[in-house]
Amino acid sequence: MEFIIVTGLSGAGKSRAVDALEDIGFYCVDNLPPTLIPVFYDLCQHSSDEIARRVAIVTDIRGGAMFSSLFESLAKLREEHRDYKILFLDAMDEVLVRRYKETRRRHPLMNDHQGSVELSVKLERDILKPVREKADYIIDTSLISPAQLKERISGLFLKDSAAALTVNCMSFGFKYGSPAEADLVFDVRCLPNPYYVEALKYQTGLDEQVREYVMKWKETKGFVERLLSLIDYMLPLYVNEGKSQLVVAVGCTGGKHRSVALAQLLYNHLMEAGQRASVHHRDIQK
Repeated sequence: MEFIIVTGLSGAGKSRAVDALEDIGFYCVDNLPPTLIPVFYDLCQHSSDEIARRVAIVTDIRGGAMFSSLFESLAKLREEHRDYKILFLDAMDEVLVRRYKETRRRHPLMNDHQGSVELSVKLERDILKPVREKADYIIDTSLISPAQLKERISGLFLKDSAAALTVNCMSFGFKYGSPAEADLVFDVRCLPNPYYVEALKYQTGLDEQVREYVMKWKETKGFVERLLSLIDYMLPLYVNEGKSQLVVAVGCTGGKHRSVALAQLLYNHLMEAGQRASVHHRDIQK
């Protein structure tokens, strides 16, 4: 049975994540009190219904004081050798504050701070910090669209989520900010830039002409050789550590040319090696 616990910051996109999980066949339950997680797990595990084979539950700060029992429930699952994964949705404080102000919704902790969204977000982040540290998957939604979030969810869970390790290859532009969820970040702004070639300026790293331009330089060939060697060396170490997701981010200035070509190359290399992987070009449309 696949059992996913979805949690994270209020306003970070848990509802959209659950919608994406439902679309790929998960049975989802929203706002389940943490104390009921072991009970619900037991019901699903002993159910003869096929729909109970892939389950995702949402538990978060909306549960109020009951949320503090989450660690007790997780410890019980571990003691009983019941497998589960934690998906944590995150976003930058200023993004969360803006989202609440745009939607005019109330933050669950606003009553504790006389209506201050900013203070509520900070308090929630402090409360959830231990949960984030234990998460198997972390997705920062600050700079991605709903469609991109759905793509990330599908890449992680469309197949068997019990696989040892999923490598998410990401391209991004430094001008739009570094991805907070990245485990490894490679800066390729030092490599020759196709942007300054008029015929390539409005293409992307997914176009063959751009890929050929990026890859023809000795600097790029040297970088690729060392990058692939490093990743191949480190992946077994992460697997032995028990890591479920590794986010490898490749960044250039705008996230359209060099980073896209190289993130795609890394993804293709991993797939050819039989590694479970996904690729996501965060800023390619910007």
